[in-house]
Amino acid sequence: MQTTATAPYKGASPATAAQDGREPLVLRKRIGSTRYTVNVNFSNISTETLEEKLLRLIEREVDKNA
Repeated sequence: MQTTATAPYKGASPATAAQDGREPLVLRKRIGSTRYTVNVNFSNISTETLEEKLLRLIEREVDKNA
């Protein structure tokens, strides 16, 4: 299986990125005969880093499954 992605951007939405001339981050993956497309958006007002968010999500899962 192969995942492809376009160049990342930091913006509110793919529409905002397009207006700014930036390409949105789009991931595409085919699993069997189904093709999945995921658009990634970043908030301009977020105070949490990606690392902090991932750690928080992992901790939540660990607590939920404990």
